[in-house]
Amino acid sequence: MILIQNATIINEGKRYAADVLIDGERIAKITSPPSPLSTGEGKIDASGLLLLPGIIDDQVHFREPGLTHKGDIHSESRAAIAGGVTSFMDMPNTLPQTVTVEALNEKFDRAAKESLANYTFFIGATNNNSDELKKAGVHRAAAIKVFMGSSTGNMLVDDESALDRIFAETDMIIAAHCESEAVIAANKARYIRQFGENLDIVFHSKIRDAEACFRSSTEAVRLAKKHGSRLHLFHLSTEKELSLLESKPLKNKQITAEVCVHHLWFTDEDYAIKGNFIKWNPAIKSRTDRDALRQALIDGKIDVLATDHAPHTLEEKEGSCLKAASGCPMVQHSLTAMLELCRQGIFTEELIVEKMAHAPAELFGIKDRGFIREGYYADLVLVNPQHSWTVSKENLLYKCGWSPMEGSTFSHKVEKTFVNGRLVYDDGKFDENFRGKELEV
Repeated sequence: MILIQNATIINEGKRYAADVLIDGERIAKITSPPSPLSTGEGKIDASGLLLLPGIIDDQVHFREPGLTHKGDIHSESRAAIAGGVTSFMDMPNTLPQTVTVEALNEKFDRAAKESLANYTFFIGATNNNSDELKKAGVHRAAAIKVFMGSSTGNMLVDDESALDRIFAETDMIIAAHCESEAVIAANKARYIRQFGENLDIVFHSKIRDAEACFRSSTEAVRLAKKHGSRLHLFHLSTEKELSLLESKPLKNKQITAEVCVHHLWFTDEDYAIKGNFIKWNPAIKSRTDRDALRQALIDGKIDVLATDHAPHTLEEKEGSCLKAASGCPMVQHSLTAMLELCRQGIFTEELIVEKMAHAPAELFGIKDRGFIREGYYADLVLVNPQHSWTVSKENLLYKCGWSPMEGSTFSHKVEKTFVNGRLVYDDGKFDENFRGKELEV
């Protein structure tokens, strides 16, 4: 057993002092200090520290199998743990693509051997795998991922009848990447005619503009309403798309939405400094879009806050707007970046915990995780709110060896991370013998 004493818990909209007793994999008792509890194995004095439920990241690309020169389940889950992310949900655009139940099961087998964090996976939709999405075993996946706009891995679903079947025939959550290929193609052709093919990175958000996102998101919402499907819109990036959403409790929503750290942190003004290192799909948009997304998170229109962690090598990030790879690593810094925005008065720590831990657990029906509750798994993060540090290459854990957050100084630091009751990360040291568990969804 482990006793965490004198912690300041932030959980379910409240902040309070408490002691937490961990027995095996789970939280045995939560009591007000001074605690009558005792333990023969270990006591941790958490005075001055925040105790948060482990972060559940509902969208990552850990690149395994087939793209492990960029990252792999072990390396990226290790970085995640150091950032307070105790559970991840991995995307299907790997090699081979995760578009069959067999490929899905193989990824679960890999994670059981390699992952320091808890895990689950999405199965991908294609123009012709609707029968696969009905097979026994498909519900082991957290959800179905539909690329309604092309991105890394070329899994675009652009056949209208195929999209209609996917929305009509499943009872699973459909998570959608929404960008209109027609709008993107027209924008690209126009800018190439005007400026040639060697376009600067500033054109990325002009090519993949707000209209491209809105038109595709609108179509996804239309299909979900037509068929009564459960739709989760990934990585919203525009103010315009917020008109498609409602501010009401998550449990009452048919259509939910996610925003990513980078769309809350950067604006298109940062392309001048960061260049290709902040090239994502959907693109970083304007300050107006960023500020609207921040407010929508506060107002409850947006439900989940995640990363879309997507490492590439430095070589793959080189080149023009049209050639540099889209996607960047973020799991090591997502929680501390958002806590920095709390320090700036933009969000509250209670809201960040809600959107990064509680909401993904509720949305995907993850059993016994996402909250600090007696009987739940002890997925816990101890954060020092008074430890200033700066992101540098020397303290990065991503396999790709770089971060768009390099040079950023944060006021909060993750000191300890518990996964299933085990102290897996302790101030820079890892328990490399530990392996996480499959999430029950």
